[in-house]
Amino acid sequence: MTTSDYPILITGGAQRLGFAIAEALLAQNQPVIVTYRSRRSGVDILEAAGAVTLHADFADDQGILKCIETVRSKTKGLRAIIHNASDWVAERPGCDLSALMQRMIQVHVQAPYQINMALRDLLDTPEGFTDIIHMTDFVQDKGSKKHIAYAASKAALHNLTLSFSALLAPKTKVNSVAPALVMFNEGDDEEYRQKALRKSLLETCPGAQEAVKAVEYLLSSDYVTGRTMYMDGGRHLK
Repeated sequence: MTTSDYPILITGGAQRLGFAIAEALLAQNQPVIVTYRSRRSGVDILEAAGAVTLHADFADDQGILKCIETVRSKTKGLRAIIHNASDWVAERPGCDLSALMQRMIQVHVQAPYQINMALRDLLDTPEGFTDIIHMTDFVQDKGSKKHIAYAASKAALHNLTLSFSALLAPKTKVNSVAPALVMFNEGDDEEYRQKALRKSLLETCPGAQEAVKAVEYLLSSDYVTGRTMYMDGGRHLK
C-alpha cells in the first residue's frame, strides 16, 4: 500500500480488528486518527506509535457531531475513512426492543452516514483515489435469529456502501469488509470454539490479520468500488 501524508480515520480502533488495522497502518508510516468509546490499553499503544486518538461516543447525534468537528480540527484532508465502530447486543427477554434497534442503527448506520456526508470534502485530496471502508458482517445477507437488530443494522450499513460508492465516484472508492468468525473472545470455551469452527468450510479462525490484509487490498486497489469483501472461510456454502 502506498502511504499518504493525509491520515486515515478509523472509528472504534481501540481493540480487536480496529486496533490491528491501525497498528498495521502505523507500522507502514501511514498517519491515522483513531476514535474510541472506552479508553483501553490499545489506545496507549497506538498513541505511543504516533496515532492521534479521539474519544467519541456515537450513542447520540451530539457525539457524532463532536467527532466530526474534532476530526476537522486535526486535518485538512483524509486518505480514507474506515468505519469499524460497532456494538453487538442480542435480543433478550424483557429488553426494550425499540431502544435496542435504535442503539444498533445509531452506531452502525447514523454514525457512518453522518460522518461520510460531513467529511466527504476532506476525501477530495490532490492525490489519487481515496477510500471509505465499512466493516459490516457476514449476517448482512443471512440474518440472525439471536441478533436481529444487529443484523438489520449491518445490512443497512452494506446498503450505504452501494449508495456512497455511486455518490462519491470517481474520486473515492467505497467498499465493505464482511467478516464472520475471525477472532474468538477470551471467554469462549473449547466446546464453543470447535462448534464455531465447523460452521465454515476452512474450519479455521484466522485472526485480526485477515482483516488487515483485506483493508490493505482495498486501499491499494485501483478498480474495486461498491463491493463487499467477505471473510467467512466458505461459511455461506455450509
